[in-house]
Amino acid sequence: MSDANVRIPEEAKDRLAAIAAAEGLSLRAYLARLAETLLTPAERAERAEKALATLQKWNGYAPSAAEQGDLDSELDRRLAAVTAP
Repeated sequence: MSDANVRIPEEAKDRLAAIAAAEGLSLRAYLARLAETLLTPAERAERAEKALATLQKWNGYAPSAAEQGDLDSELDRRLAAVTAP
């Protein structure tokens, strides 16, 4: 296993270290676990594609690109509404 140096703001490092400590982990172990659990954009796209194929097979759900865009916009709007200060 190789080590890597990553430059981030001190505040971000301190926050991550505090989160790691609260979970009983070193910052290194926490970041390694985080990297293992997050999906890359390609992995997220692949999962979305599989989910859509499963829905289509299960119940015929097959939105057009325009419908998907509308649904994405609606989801974005709702998320913004609940996360706004």
